[in-house]
Amino acid sequence: MIMTLSEQAQETLGKTELVVITERVDDVALLLAQMMNMGLPEVLDQHLPRHWKQQGLSWGWTAVIWLAYILSEGDHRKVAMETYVRGMKQTLEQITAQTIRVLDFSDDRLAHLLKSLSKAKYWHAIEQALNERSIAIYDLPTEVIRCDATTVSVDHEVVDGGLVQFGHSKDDPSRPQIKLMTASLDPLGLPLATDAVSGEQADDGLYIPLLERLGKGFEKPGLLVVGDCKMSALEIRAYLSGRQQLYLSPLPVSGTTAQQMPQWISQGIAKARAGELECVFRTDDKGQEVLVAQGYEIARTCRVQEVSGPREWPERVLVVHSPAHGERQGKGLEHRLTQAETKIRALTPARGRGKRQFTAEAELVKAIDKVLKAHRVEGLLQIAYAKQTECRTQYVGRGRGSAERETRVIEKVRYQITEVMRHEDRIHDLKARCGWKAFVTNATAARLSLADAVLCYRHEYRVERIFNRLKSRLHIAPMFVSREDQIQGLTYLLTLGVRVLTVMEFTLRRSLQKDQAKLPGLHPENRHKCTDKPTAERVLKAFSKVTLTLIKDTAGREVGRWLTPLSSVQQDILKRLGLEADLYQQLEILNTRN
Repeated sequence: MIMTLSEQAQETLGKTELVVITERVDDVALLLAQMMNMGLPEVLDQHLPRHWKQQGLSWGWTAVIWLAYILSEGDHRKVAMETYVRGMKQTLEQITAQTIRVLDFSDDRLAHLLKSLSKAKYWHAIEQALNERSIAIYDLPTEVIRCDATTVSVDHEVVDGGLVQFGHSKDDPSRPQIKLMTASLDPLGLPLATDAVSGEQADDGLYIPLLERLGKGFEKPGLLVVGDCKMSALEIRAYLSGRQQLYLSPLPVSGTTAQQMPQWISQGIAKARAGELECVFRTDDKGQEVLVAQGYEIARTCRVQEVSGPREWPERVLVVHSPAHGERQGKGLEHRLTQAETKIRALTPARGRGKRQFTAEAELVKAIDKVLKAHRVEGLLQIAYAKQTECRTQYVGRGRGSAERETRVIEKVRYQITEVMRHEDRIHDLKARCGWKAFVTNATAARLSLADAVLCYRHEYRVERIFNRLKSRLHIAPMFVSREDQIQGLTYLLTLGVRVLTVMEFTLRRSLQKDQAKLPGLHPENRHKCTDKPTAERVLKAFSKVTLTLIKDTAGREVGRWLTPLSSVQQDILKRLGLEADLYQQLEILNTRN
């Protein structure tokens, strides 16, 4: 390490003892600068109320600095902030140009911040302001919005009417949860609106309230809203069509759809044999076009009864077959059949200690039906069984036997499964019907063709990335807050972190695409690999091990600073993100206030 010091510093070095302080800057400066570019401090300060006696940092800067720590460390505990700020004071003050006190991040102040964020009138205004700002600054497309819900399992006490409740969960059904409903903007997956509601609520009742408050920029007709099968409820479709908006979602195989689906599949199979299905292709990673689906469409009219009278609108049902999905369903059927066969054969083991034998035919039939139903293979297996009778003669009463002793014949009956056979014709026909799904949309074929609809829905993973980042990078669970307003406020704060990651990733990728360039050095496992689609997580990791070293004398005066030099890749990232080139270098400027 080579440092150039002033004459006064050199003189001080020779006469006094020194204190060396090291701050791990890493990606914190990058995150703070990115949030400042997005106008996050100003938007939060504009909509979060400040008490007239409040001193210290504003709520906007408090939230931004806390969020920078959470994004960098993956730790949202309030108790960790005072220690963190104490060890990063120089870096934080230099980047934010704010005077920072450790007490600005006390448990009470952070709790008050979360309480303010939890209030709908503040949070909704913040989301709308950020949406308008992001769309205007980054020139984002606003044609497609995706909606979806997820659950977050917690270990909090369940109270009647509270936020934390038991409900249907794919994570851990044995634990209580909260539910998050999110609307995101395609194609970057930017969260536009988020609601944290009690964990027992059904998804279909959360769509309309979320869509109603998306605000300006999403009121123009022709917006396409994409969701899963829960969004296909007639009430939601009627709401969107009544506002001249479009929808696309799969139909659940229930109700009238369950009755119509067999006929739709039969028509699709007949059309496939006649070569009348529309094929959907996409380009894979090798640049080759592969068949991903084929299908046909049916036109129908939807009707709802409203206060003003009945209302109708045209709708298209897209009946689609996916070869990959069909293959997966076929393999699943084979797996279930194999498991059912094994369990059925195990129902009647050979005689032995602890081996249960069926002595009544009705009990065996009931056990077989239970296995078939559990593995969903009713009617696909034929089971043969036989009645076996064993007779044994024994003397009546106790004592030795003799020729004159009375005897009796004991008859033992058991039922034994002799053969398990498959109905191959039925299984073959069922496999031919695998892989079919019905989608519904009110968009015209000119606006959304069958191929476009299939490919559009297959990008549903974009909204799932929001949930993945909340649960992995931001570690929303476990939650280290107990009050319901703080749970909601923390959830909304973490979604702001997802916004930051999403905008950063989008800006960098767009810059690389514009220049037809790629970034090296983001994959330590493969140093020669270059990418034009870097993730925000890898970008932040590329700034690890950047440290700021401060040298002070015993009086507390700074006599020197040294910052880890940035690599060419790090400098290129800052440039493409539109951040100042000297963002990190300015940290080496001596603090003249000390």
